[in-house]
Amino acid sequence: MSDVVRNLVNEFVLMWVLIDPVGTVPVFLLATRGMRPGQQRAIAIRSTCVAAAVLIFFTLCGQLFLQALGIPLMSFQIAGGIVLFLFALTMVFGEPVTKQSQAEVAEASDEQVRSIAVYPLAIPAIASPGAMLGAVMLTNVESFSLTDHGEDIVVILVVLAITLGFMLAAKYIVRVLGDSGINVIGRVMGLILAAVAVDGVLVALARFFNIKGIPSGGIL
Repeated sequence: MSDVVRNLVNEFVLMWVLIDPVGTVPVFLLATRGMRPGQQRAIAIRSTCVAAAVLIFFTLCGQLFLQALGIPLMSFQIAGGIVLFLFALTMVFGEPVTKQSQAEVAEASDEQVRSIAVYPLAIPAIASPGAMLGAVMLTNVESFSLTDHGEDIVVILVVLAITLGFMLAAKYIVRVLGDSGINVIGRVMGLILAAVAVDGVLVALARFFNIKGIPSGGIL
């Protein structure tokens, strides 16, 4: 296996873990439950496009942007972990959707559809703090290469395309899981996201204070 292929495989695995196409499905199902198929499809496509724009921006300009603002990667990781943790809490403690609220959601306006596509789907579910940090770390600004940037972007787009495929197939998952299954999976995923967020904050703090002995799950 050549170095180029090995590097692409490593980057694909990294972004797969960070974006987590499978783990995005419960978030998508909870955020769009009760909506018409056309609305769900529009949200899936829009959220994927927004996430792609965000991750490509961080791939091309992330390090330069943070350096220009004087923000170290550790601070970005801590802030992202806090945001992800707060979002995870809404998944764990969120109230089940009632019949009435489902009917209201089905009549959601285009503005509401766009809003849901951006939050919580595009950010922080798909373009999570970990994914943004991973996109920043993919590229070394000291050895800038258009080819390397192009390869990084292709890897990100492939993973996002798979994520979009999972979301578009979500209606079939609903038939299998039902409302109760979606609630259970959503809350379990919320708990996992909370653990990932805490891990990212602890690791960043350990690096900042040069503390040893705090293992990292490697997600953030």
